Amino acid sequence: MEVCVLGRIGYDLHAVEQNQPLADVKHFSRHLGGSSANIAVGLARLGLSVGIISSVGKDALADFLLGFLRNEGIDTRFVRLVEGYNTSLCLTEVSPPDHFPQVFYRRDPADVQLQLGGPELAYLQEASVFVTNGTSLSASPAREATISALQAARAAGLRTAFDMDYRASSWQSPAEAGAEARKALPWVDVLLGNEDELSLLSGKSEARAQAQIGLDAGVSIVIRKRGADGVEAYSRDQCVFAPKCAVKVVSTIGAGDGFAAGLLYGLVRGLSLDECLRYGNAVAAIVVSRISCSDAMPYLKELNEFLALVPRAGTLEPPVEAPRLKEGT
Repeated sequence: MEVCVLGRIGYDLHAVEQNQPLADVKHFSRHLGGSSANIAVGLARLGLSVGIISSVGKDALADFLLGFLRNEGIDTRFVRLVEGYNTSLCLTEVSPPDHFPQVFYRRDPADVQLQLGGPELAYLQEASVFVTNGTSLSASPAREATISALQAARAAGLRTAFDMDYRASSWQSPAEAGAEARKALPWVDVLLGNEDELSLLSGKSEARAQAQIGLDAGVSIVIRKRGADGVEAYSRDQCVFAPKCAVKVVSTIGAGDGFAAGLLYGLVRGLSLDECLRYGNAVAAIVVSRISCSDAMPYLKELNEFLALVPRAGTLEPPVEAPRLKEGT
């Protein structure tokens, strides 16, 4: 196993009727969702061996979600079914290019009931990279389990990655989310967040000040996502910028998860930081050109074909067309 992912698995319903208010939508398409699950699928489709640690409700939704993950080649032996708690549900309006309101159902979600024992901790230490996210810190016992997992991964010499993944519906307040994320930083090597998330974490608005909070806590690389304005990466000795890949936007939901998958793939493969950003942006671009998160993740062949059209940082080129997901893949 190259990558172990810990965190949220959810059930997503995306509006089939586009440009309709969510209240007027009559038909939805179902998809596997949840930031951690989406990242796991993205990494697996790029050819990495992936395992996931999570909890879902012991309900009919779990059969679909676990089946989807297994069909992607992801090891689900440590996804627990929890009685009496619901699998997280999210409904999404699809009104391109920039209106995608969501409704989350996360009262007593099963994913925050995650608990780790010796077998789970030993399992994650078999990987070379460990990935988790901020939603896993939103409530106990998952909060303590996530910190324990980060500590175990660091002790075993794994590279650790933490995606802020802020969802207001999971927290009592933004301040609580920032405070809990700061507690995790001593065991994080790669920190990913958008401008708002890093502001929530640091209390700062200026880019370098946001990154410095992570670097001062021991983080090696801070990724600052700026949406249409590209992405920045900060380390102790360099700052790298990569522009976005311009494509026709169908849905922005899942862009951050796609970026994380591409970036982490590059890190696992030992690519330079600027190339990792380029891979992350390319995967994100492909995802936003399609509907859904997990189903939209590209396979390695698609990514390589797309990368051949993507300009290097610092050049200005016309937008490129993202490949459509091939039937049966």
